Amino acid sequence: MTDARESLIATARECCARAHAPYSGIHVGAAVRAASGVVYRGNNVENAAYPLGNCAETSAIAAGVQAEGTAFRIAGIAVWATDRNGAVLAASPCGGCRQRIHELAVDGRVQIHFPWQGGEVRTAALDELLPYAFFLPSTSS
Repeated sequence: MTDARESLIATARECCARAHAPYSGIHVGAAVRAASGVVYRGNNVENAAYPLGNCAETSAIAAGVQAEGTAFRIAGIAVWATDRNGAVLAASPCGGCRQRIHELAVDGRVQIHFPWQGGEVRTAALDELLPYAFFLPSTSS
């Protein structure tokens, strides 16, 4: 593992410990490295109206956009997930988060690191996880 990858995963693990997941018991943390080099943190936040909760990736991306505005671009991301007892769960970003990452990524080759079966850490490029990303048609004339 490279030092940059290890650092991003370690930050995602720290964020995972701060998750608010009283309903699902699934704690998720995310660390997003911006093109600027700054790492933004996020964790999932659940509430009783399930669809209104925030994914960890969404929280980290929102922090990046708040800090850097329209200049914010994602250069890399790590996600970490555990159950309520601390056991590592296989978890890549959900479809909605994949689309968010796509829209703010430096390019489709942005590396995403996430836990997989047996505690192995997988790394995949965004275009591998979201091969047919949604693009809005151009509205400029």
